[in-house]
Amino acid sequence: MKKHPAFTLALIFLLLISSVGYGMEYPSQEVVEQRIEGIINWSRGVIQAKGIGVLHNKRSDHVKARSTALKNARLDACRKILEVVKGIRIDGTTVVGDYECKNDIIMSKIESMVKDAEVVKKEYFSDGTIKVTMEMNLRDGFAQLVLPGEIQPLESIRTMAPVKNSPSIFTGLVVDTRGLGTMPVMAPKILDENAREVYGSAFVSREYAVQQGMCGYSKGLAKSQNNLRVGDNPLTVKGLRTEGVQHSDVIISNVDASRLRSASENLSFMKKCRVIIVVE
Repeated sequence: MKKHPAFTLALIFLLLISSVGYGMEYPSQEVVEQRIEGIINWSRGVIQAKGIGVLHNKRSDHVKARSTALKNARLDACRKILEVVKGIRIDGTTVVGDYECKNDIIMSKIESMVKDAEVVKKEYFSDGTIKVTMEMNLRDGFAQLVLPGEIQPLESIRTMAPVKNSPSIFTGLVVDTRGLGTMPVMAPKILDENAREVYGSAFVSREYAVQQGMCGYSKGLAKSQNNLRVGDNPLTVKGLRTEGVQHSDVIISNVDASRLRSASENLSFMKKCRVIIVVE
């Protein structure tokens, strides 16, 4: 059969549309970590998991059977979310699951939060199966529970000694760590080459860290530099390497560290967590 050019072009167009559609579940610049039981969207600060419930006894009481199936789907999704939560990295050495042995009260509160996760999508199938997608926020109450205790309220933040003769004032910080295998965490650290902390728990306000996370994670450098989070004059630095068991602590050059320390006003954007780490 003879193929017409118009038909061929139309077919290619449809294939492109379908491939784009499948790739748009998460915007390309968002940092999404796939786990067996669900996903961690570090850019949005949420966990998502899907649960499945099967509709039994269709002929007896359809309404009750569907309600039971939906309940089972929610329970299944919550179970998966809890498993993902336990693997959340708090810092370079600690994960949320460590609280199971260290602090029963915190773990119990986390389990209650998991049960209150939001249903963001419901799917009903002809065979009676019900699938739900549930989402749990890693900010606010959850962050308040798991963030390190040394992250203090605004008035307790320590000051930095400014470097003389350097008037540079920035509105935020973008750290380019592409190629370093950086792993996202709830409480990252940025250090200079002498292992002196440039940004971390001691520099941020707990209120801001709880509300929006200590930093944002993104895959796009240009988009990060134009992100409202870092304002209109962010400093962009290149990560040299990572350190720590989780490869989450980022080392930057002493020169870049000095630029950050050059003006005490730069402490203001650090307090407000106006930092984005760019990963692959």
